[in-house]
Amino acid sequence: MKFNPIVFLLIAISAACSSQRDGSEEHSHAHGEEEASGTIASVTEEQLNSIDLQLGTIEQKALTTTLRVNGKVKVPNANKAVITSLYGGVIKTLNVDVGNAVKKGEVIATLVHPQFIQLQEEYLSLADQLLVAEQERRRQQTLNEGNVGALKDLQQAEMAYNKLKIRQTSLREQLRLMGIDVNTIDPSRMQHTISISSPVNGIVSDVFAKRGSFVDVSAPLAEVVESNQLHVDLNVFEKDLPHLKVGQQIHFVLTNNTEKTYNARIYGIGAAFENESKSIPVHCAVNSDKTGLIDGMNVSAVISLDNVTLMAVPNEAIVEAQGKSYIFIVTDETRLPAAGRDNHDHGETTDFKRIEVVKGTTDMGYTAITPVTMLGEDVQVVVKGAFFINAVLSGTAGHSH
Repeated sequence: MKFNPIVFLLIAISAACSSQRDGSEEHSHAHGEEEASGTIASVTEEQLNSIDLQLGTIEQKALTTTLRVNGKVKVPNANKAVITSLYGGVIKTLNVDVGNAVKKGEVIATLVHPQFIQLQEEYLSLADQLLVAEQERRRQQTLNEGNVGALKDLQQAEMAYNKLKIRQTSLREQLRLMGIDVNTIDPSRMQHTISISSPVNGIVSDVFAKRGSFVDVSAPLAEVVESNQLHVDLNVFEKDLPHLKVGQQIHFVLTNNTEKTYNARIYGIGAAFENESKSIPVHCAVNSDKTGLIDGMNVSAVISLDNVTLMAVPNEAIVEAQGKSYIFIVTDETRLPAAGRDNHDHGETTDFKRIEVVKGTTDMGYTAITPVTMLGEDVQVVVKGAFFINAVLSGTAGHSH
């Protein structure tokens, strides 16, 4: 037979095209199988019985929706006290530290200064001068009444007495402000220290001085906050304000300690935006134990809103995988080999498709969901056993033989 190069070339091209077509079909088939097995799990009847799988539907549930917001623990300025001294001096003792509880009138520090002794000395000296001035005033009155003394001398004696009396009153008040009782002062015993006391009951939130340091007049020594006046300011955005009202209950936890839950009640809603955050402060009174709360702490709060009807499934019907939430529904949309199905005959099987959902509020054992893809009204959902179905899909569950 004579060799024909044209015929040979046509046969080679035909074979190559056939091979490429077969490869493309094989790849397409494999890709479809992989896609199917990535979202569909096939479970045998024996497996279903062993896990007591239960089916249900997506229900319409009246759930209590919640609003999650952040905020801070605050104390009104009217309930904060900065403790100062009306006189400069050196701190001899400092009796408090941040976090200490103090009572009204409790001594937090003592000061020393030579001025304190000088004022007491002047007060004692003034008492003798007043005695002499009083005697001179009376003598001039007697002389004036007998027409043997000049009126001018009487007037000068009265002016000198009144001037000393005013000075004595001024010194007495200064010593009283220092906390020194003038009735206890005598030449042999003068008080060289003064005490600085807390004007309110509360918690020491800051200490500005140190022992041995000099403090000027009116310089702050410490700050005390009335802990019983603690409240929470929440930052709520404008779109959420219509859902809030005075009297609503909230629950909050400290951002750095979520173990303890506190309760509070909304008592006021701000009327202006807070700085540049475009949020409005909502003021809440803490109506439970305030232990552990300090002015300035960050909090995370949950505000319960009115009941609304939402699509929901039991909490157990939702599984988590790769940072997303899913439910499983019964499906017959594909007969390609699915996860959990092999070449052995295990009898009848049921296919379940994994559907991504967005979780909403959780209440009374149900969680609101929004399916990412459209679902039919009569779709059957795995409400018990979804965890096992997910294990079959991921290949971590064994087969029943």
